[in-house]
Amino acid sequence: MLPPLNIHFPGKLVFANGSLDKLADEMIQLKATSVLIVTIGPLLPRIQHLIKQLESNAIKVSTDTSIIQEPSFSDFEKLMQQVKPLNPDVVIGIGGGSVLDIAKLVAAQLDNEQQLKDYVGIGLLQGRKKKLVCVPATSGTGSEASPNAILVDDADNQKKGIISPFLVPDIIYVDPLLTLSVPPQITAATGLDALTHCLEAYTNKFAQPFIDMYAYEGMRLIAANIVTAVNDGTNVEAREKVAMGSLLGGFCLGPVNTAGVHALSYPLGSSFHLAHGLSNALLLPYVMEYNIPAATKRYADVAIALGCNREADDKQTATKGVEKIKELIAACGIPARLRDVHIPQDAIPQMAIDALKIQRLLKNNPREISEQDAVGIYKAAY
Repeated sequence: MLPPLNIHFPGKLVFANGSLDKLADEMIQLKATSVLIVTIGPLLPRIQHLIKQLESNAIKVSTDTSIIQEPSFSDFEKLMQQVKPLNPDVVIGIGGGSVLDIAKLVAAQLDNEQQLKDYVGIGLLQGRKKKLVCVPATSGTGSEASPNAILVDDADNQKKGIISPFLVPDIIYVDPLLTLSVPPQITAATGLDALTHCLEAYTNKFAQPFIDMYAYEGMRLIAANIVTAVNDGTNVEAREKVAMGSLLGGFCLGPVNTAGVHALSYPLGSSFHLAHGLSNALLLPYVMEYNIPAATKRYADVAIALGCNREADDKQTATKGVEKIKELIAACGIPARLRDVHIPQDAIPQMAIDALKIQRLLKNNPREISEQDAVGIYKAAY
């Protein structure tokens, strides 16, 4: 029996080099009168042309660059205090996953009687009245195509998910040229995050043939091109293919979602403020090793998607896939061990306790992970 399949696609997707230059025409067609652009400071010069196009067509533009790291509940509330008086028709997020997540939530909160605390969780948001446009500037989170937004709860310092079809954007513009200026380290971390999305969807307990197509092709594209994108950021072909792989990974996040790697990575971000993509990369090979006995054929398929040759049996092939992931991480210049990023070994027991709270992801893992199993995986990664 196949698990139920429920997909909420964006209303429109544009994927093309230079497509950002067409976004103003889109806003004019929507008859927007006021637009909020949530972005980051380094991208402001890149989007000046868009802002001028909008303003020359009598569209009022406000910008916000307050989100500079993984956002918290309080970051969101502060931003809403500034945004509510503006009451824009359209919210446009241009940036990485944190910016896109915040843009999605801002669009949902405007003219909404619900408060954030009312819809933290799965399926609790009751609607969205404002138009939402997402433009990824990194190739990693897939937030532009997903119904998910992640915030850190100030009360307990834990990451919390808001999952709702109302967080899926109306319009997505993927312009790979926006990623040309992304530094190698961020290119590597976000690209490996996108690869993890695809890999965890494909090996998921609730894997779906329809989503398998996106997940497998996403793994193939990213694995074949991520090292080139890291080492030569001006290589447009590599940037395009990693961007497409990231988008495909984003489409995996709603219907199937991630699993053990992401659950175990959450404490690294919330407690030690490691970047999300780096946290996943540190744990990915070790969760793969742990999961192979429960999904050997699937992990053999992963190895082939990553570019490995088929070995004598599925177990040997799957093991080659783990080796390939370790090679990619090394080639991208990403730290390989928890000790390399100064995680204290005595933090492992508490990290395991915190990771076990992320049951919305752990339930997807092909092999059950107990608290002691989590300790073992962290120790293997240490």
